[in-house]
Amino acid sequence: MDIRKIKKLIELLEESNLTEIEIVEGEESVRLIRGVQTVAAPVMATPPAPVLEPPRASPSAVALEQAVDDEDLVPDGEPVLAPMVGTFYASSSPEVQPFVSLGQSVSVGDTLCIIEAMKMFNQIEADVSGTIVAILAENGQPVEYDQPLFVIR
Repeated sequence: MDIRKIKKLIELLEESNLTEIEIVEGEESVRLIRGVQTVAAPVMATPPAPVLEPPRASPSAVALEQAVDDEDLVPDGEPVLAPMVGTFYASSSPEVQPFVSLGQSVSVGDTLCIIEAMKMFNQIEADVSGTIVAILAENGQPVEYDQPLFVIR
């Protein structure tokens, strides 16, 4: 199933009051569920849980956010944002050259990277033509939704 169709389904789910959408096309199917479903379980008396501090962002994540926020470090151009949460891969396998490198010219539709999400490998394509002036994600590292991955000028 095309990633654009899946993105559109996600948008429809977010815009509606629905909590679940399931689409079947031939042998392929996609099921999207909003929110967390909980199942009631028997409750046993337990001592109160210790209060934990909220998780802190890793130093590399903080550095990346600061770099993205600091206009001097990120060149001008059109940012390519992660369309989903997952793991960033610069190439299709470790033995192969990355899809793109700094200074390389790209056209609309060229594959820039892969994001693995839920055991599915999703090709991320260029939305604009130009030259890669910044690569903001590291190979094999997790990325967040709307996180800048590349800058194209």
